[in-house]
Amino acid sequence: MVERTDALTRTIGRRYQVTGELGRGGMGIVWRAWDQVIGREVAIKQLHVPDGVPPAERAVFEERVLREARAAGRLSDPAVVTVFDVLSEAGGTFIVMELVLAGTLAEVVGECGPMPPEQVVELARRLLSALEAAHAAGIVHRDVKPSNIMISDSGVKLADFGIAQTLDDTRLTTSGSIIGSPSFMAPERIQGADATPASDLWSLGATLFFAAEGWLPFDRQTTAATLHAVLSETPRMTRTQGPLGSLIMGLLIADPRARFTPAQARALLAAGPGPTATAQVPAGPGAVRSRFPARAKDLGRGPLIAAAVVLFVAGLLLGRFALVPGAPAAEEATLSYGPGGDLETFAPSKSDPCAFGRPSSGSTVPEGKIRRCSEPHDLEIYATGDPFGSGSTNDISYPGEAELARFGEGMCAAYFASDKIVLPGKDAALRYGALVPSERSWELKRQTAMDDDSDSDAGSQAVHCYLRTTDGVQLTTSVATG
Repeated sequence: MVERTDALTRTIGRRYQVTGELGRGGMGIVWRAWDQVIGREVAIKQLHVPDGVPPAERAVFEERVLREARAAGRLSDPAVVTVFDVLSEAGGTFIVMELVLAGTLAEVVGECGPMPPEQVVELARRLLSALEAAHAAGIVHRDVKPSNIMISDSGVKLADFGIAQTLDDTRLTTSGSIIGSPSFMAPERIQGADATPASDLWSLGATLFFAAEGWLPFDRQTTAATLHAVLSETPRMTRTQGPLGSLIMGLLIADPRARFTPAQARALLAAGPGPTATAQVPAGPGAVRSRFPARAKDLGRGPLIAAAVVLFVAGLLLGRFALVPGAPAAEEATLSYGPGGDLETFAPSKSDPCAFGRPSSGSTVPEGKIRRCSEPHDLEIYATGDPFGSGSTNDISYPGEAELARFGEGMCAAYFASDKIVLPGKDAALRYGALVPSERSWELKRQTAMDDDSDSDAGSQAVHCYLRTTDGVQLTTSVATG
């Protein structure tokens, strides 16, 4: 085939009549075309190799495009762009695929602002389904990001497997090159590890963060600054709470071994979006317009959501998981402990984190009920944390029971969902809850911790997570690791 001055006169492969250009980028040009054999519109991606690229690297780029076709052609999921054909002629490579007339997620959020939580949940479900299908076929996408996600009235589509790496392929990269988009690249990939299904899930978390919050959590002015942000910074959500917030931050856990799995993600998605950290105001001209199909449109019609102020500027870290408001409500009611709290007496220790009795308003867990976890017990403290970090901020005033409760519920949900709890079938077998200090306990700690006499310290500012069995049967060993 010979390139012609007027692209609209071109016919590719003696079959596809070019009717227009849809877009172009560093990896190629995408044409709109008419399939003269079947009689349908298609999109055709033409490999575009910049001038001056050495022959060896040109071969890598060409092989990468062919790999895109092979990878995407193996997938069958409603949220994956379908590949119909692959052509090579006159030194050019062309991929014929389903024509999706839609805006990208980047364009939708840029135009309309953050999506309502219900729409983000629906987006997460569909993208998770697409990634699970790819991973089951041994394919890692490697470039999940808003500009590769198409949103139309007919559905959501994950596009551009152009740098997808099949797990049984040799690694095709040029020496020293970055394969993927730095803002959406998992920390372990920046550190030199291969792309894995877990790294795709991290990219999904960053993408959902963008959809829910309306800004790129790790994007900085330079590539170096962006990479540093991915490795060392924790974004804070101001709009999103409940299961959706927990899902997004769980996908952004730095350690891939602790990062949420698809099963954990689906469990949170089943709970719906949950509450938002926002106030509702009447919808106006700037309200978010749905770009989803009917099911999500039905969920998404509602008032404009206005962002609230984050109350905690820092939180306990699990890997790089910032446990700020954004976790699902604990399954047991959150209780306060200490003077004036629901539990007047509560004093577990690190060496004896288990006890008799079930926490409830007006009950007590005195020292005589504290037990080692090797003895029969009703509850176990499986995590403890400082809302403002490592006990170095005892002089901060009481933030309020509601704010501590949100922090505690997020912390407890994240630890419970992680591999810190090792009991098989834990979701059905166990229940968990948060215990937060009362105002008097907090202020007592604040007063006595600042007098330079550690022997006189009293009160507490710690938040505790406890668990018990669903059926009330006593535990005979610890179910928490570490």
